[in-house]
Amino acid sequence: MADDPRLQAEQRARVLIDRQLRDAGWVVQDRSEINLFVGTGVAVREAIMAKGHGRVDYLLYVDQRVVGVIEAKPEGTPLSGVEWQSAMYAEGLPPAVRLKALTRDGRLPFVFEASGSETHFTNGYDPQPRARRIFAFPQPGALPAFRSSASI
Repeated sequence: MADDPRLQAEQRARVLIDRQLRDAGWVVQDRSEINLFVGTGVAVREAIMAKGHGRVDYLLYVDQRVVGVIEAKPEGTPLSGVEWQSAMYAEGLPPAVRLKALTRDGRLPFVFEASGSETHFTNGYDPQPRARRIFAFPQPGALPAFRSSASI
């Protein structure tokens, strides 16, 4: 399906990202079908953020608490050029969601940029957080461990 020429480039990337998330143990859902109790980790597509922050491609929940975001881009897009966008989403939680969110210094700690062929990850618990290339999305249960290890 990702190689379907009728799909736009970002839609093809999302098909790949959906598959990668599922392979890592995440349940991927549309925001209209959200059920945070179907598994340990739930990735909600096209979540609406606070006013002025738009819609994030994926909002990540672990044990019913939002912990991170994923900004999806078409393959070939330099991911380092979109870190500002994912950072904006990490800070732009709607008030009702923020009440039960895991935050660090007012923002979500786990921030990803992905194209389906490349993934960058910023761990907000690192002493000096910065985006790093990773080879696969972590399993949902692994994200809380990053809080104590403060590195990937």
